[in-house]
Amino acid sequence: MGGEFFRAAPKLRLVQLLSAGYDRVDMEAARKAGVPVANNGGANAIAVAEHTLMLMLAVLKKLVRFHNDIVAGKWRVGNPADARVHELAGKTLGIVGLGNIGKKVTRRAAAFDMRVQYYDIVRLTEAEEDALGVRFVLFGELLRTSDVVSLHVPLNDSTRNMMSTREFALMTPSAILINTCRGAVVDEAALYRSLTEGQIAAAGLDVLVEEPPAPNHPLFALPNVTLTPHSAGPTWENWTARFRNGFDNIQRVAAGGRPRWVIPELA
Repeated sequence: MGGEFFRAAPKLRLVQLLSAGYDRVDMEAARKAGVPVANNGGANAIAVAEHTLMLMLAVLKKLVRFHNDIVAGKWRVGNPADARVHELAGKTLGIVGLGNIGKKVTRRAAAFDMRVQYYDIVRLTEAEEDALGVRFVLFGELLRTSDVVSLHVPLNDSTRNMMSTREFALMTPSAILINTCRGAVVDEAALYRSLTEGQIAAAGLDVLVEEPPAPNHPLFALPNVTLTPHSAGPTWENWTARFRNGFDNIQRVAAGGRPRWVIPELA
């Protein structure tokens, strides 16, 4: 959705998205056209937060491997040391991007007795951090000291490939990466190397750079990768909320009001 789109609609007053992400919209073209772009107002935040915790558990408990073993007629086979599972309790969760979704992940992680630290370009006040039970750290420190790194940032020029060779080298060999935001936030070639060379232990990914991915995607061959098909956001419960938020915003603008949930780059 770029310049041609906006030039073709000179009377346009709002672009209303049903998603939380907005990387398919050309922000500079929207800015030049003077058209606000709004996302879904957090309608899918609970779903993505739940999915994030699900991926953490699936990776640490080796859910996919055990399921496949049982279906193949294998019951607790092999060396137990090769199938170690882990608990979330006592682990340090590093959240990159403490927005609406990141905050909901924080609250749910607390229920699993995880310690939560975060990095965001906009820091909360100390009172807000205390109320949420989080600690602010710089990005590099978060990578060095987190058992689980979970990404919750929009895709833009500053976040594209923000997880690459240098960043994976900072993580501990027992750490895992969770990505439920956008695939291109992660340099997939660097992730592959870090997983095969033992720089990090595993990854749980709901998003990839190309969707759907090619059948021979290198990550498919790795036993320490758990994948879902960009399915974290839409649930049966939040479809109504998505459309209701969008429709309410359209009505608000049509009546002469200011739109809600305008993305930060245009707010």
